[in-house]
Amino acid sequence: MTMQTPQPQLPPATPTLAEVKRFLVEHPDDPDGLNSLGVLQNQGGEREAAILQYRRALAVAPDHAVVWNNLALISTATGRHAQAIACARVAVALAPDNPTACLSLTAALYKSGDFATDFTVLERLIRLAPDDSSLPWGRAQIRLHQGDYAQGFADYEARYWLREYHYRLHRGPRWDGGSLDGRFVMVTLEQGFGDTLLMARYLPMLKARGARRVIVELRDELRRLFAALEGVDAFIAKDAAPTPIYHVHTSIMSLPLRFGTTIDSVPPPVRLTVPDEARAKAARLLGPEDGRLKVGIVWSGSDAFADNAIRATSLERFLRFAGIPGVRLYSLQKGPPEEELRALPAGTPITALGPELEDFTDTAAVVERLDLVVMTDSSVAHLAGSLGTPVWTLIQHVPYWVYGMTGATTPWYPSMRLYRQGPEEDWEPVFDAVERDLQALAARRAADLLEPCGNP
Repeated sequence: MTMQTPQPQLPPATPTLAEVKRFLVEHPDDPDGLNSLGVLQNQGGEREAAILQYRRALAVAPDHAVVWNNLALISTATGRHAQAIACARVAVALAPDNPTACLSLTAALYKSGDFATDFTVLERLIRLAPDDSSLPWGRAQIRLHQGDYAQGFADYEARYWLREYHYRLHRGPRWDGGSLDGRFVMVTLEQGFGDTLLMARYLPMLKARGARRVIVELRDELRRLFAALEGVDAFIAKDAAPTPIYHVHTSIMSLPLRFGTTIDSVPPPVRLTVPDEARAKAARLLGPEDGRLKVGIVWSGSDAFADNAIRATSLERFLRFAGIPGVRLYSLQKGPPEEELRALPAGTPITALGPELEDFTDTAAVVERLDLVVMTDSSVAHLAGSLGTPVWTLIQHVPYWVYGMTGATTPWYPSMRLYRQGPEEDWEPVFDAVERDLQALAARRAADLLEPCGNP
């Protein structure tokens, strides 16, 4: 889950696009009609057209707080952060008691990376609305980014009361982090595959706290890879019913809080066991060694993730790496973005492995045989980091909290190197830096392979 952005506001009785357009034929300057048209166009992906309607509405009704708020939201979504903050401030000034306007301001500040101002605004809002769980949730993102894990993970618990939270909450007492004294523990699944891989490092630690039996919810795609995981007695399917007997339960995303994690005490990644049959399959897919660097690439995560459009990019940007001498590219991409591979000209030197990878075990077997993975942020980055494979992760200006806001490393994955967008949110400098470093790495590999010449 990410920082939640409020949704554009429509009137209580939401009209259709056709109805709004008919209304505007007779009332072309009605600000509410123009606002409604903008909202519907935005929902249909016509963002620039929506911005035009909002500006038309403000031209005739400059004090319309709802329109200012909607313009702030769409400006945040399109990366116009200075404009978003300015519009949100106007909306708040016009409607200081409107919580949606205040949330739009915090969202704009967060997306811009202005954490100091955002934190100040959130602290004030929390005092005014202590029961609004979205506020400590927003504060959690800032604290975690800044490495304040003690307070950040405490705030992170607010997610349970968000409207967007749709994961199962088990009955009975939640584990509070104390001694388990021979009790059975149920660990509840939450969020994406990457989050499960990230937090799996805590599962073996439950036995050290005295758990007699550890039961973990798990998606099928991770089942083979986790089958031999230390400290887990049983895996059950997501939302399985009835559940096995347990005494206490915890969400997997609450484990850092329960174990008192600080930025200086992050446990090492989980130790994963890749089955021999998967390794044999990976060996067949990758073929024999030929001296070139074997580099895996991934350019997009799941489209179901709200901010995937921000963290992902296109295959086209990766094509420059195919021309580096001594580099061989393997696509690990899964899902709809694989279509980009099919559009490449014949002979493009990229080996598409996605269709051969049936689950995370297959992917892990390939990743552990690669020299490097270069990718935007998604679950495979967590997989590579867990396996200890070198991975260069290309991240947006305000990334997932695991990566913080500065530096080229993260305490969560020692084998990971971070390449960051700047405030302008431009991918081009990121790929320029990766290309330079990959050329240097390939050149070093080539030099290492050269045998010294000797006299006959």
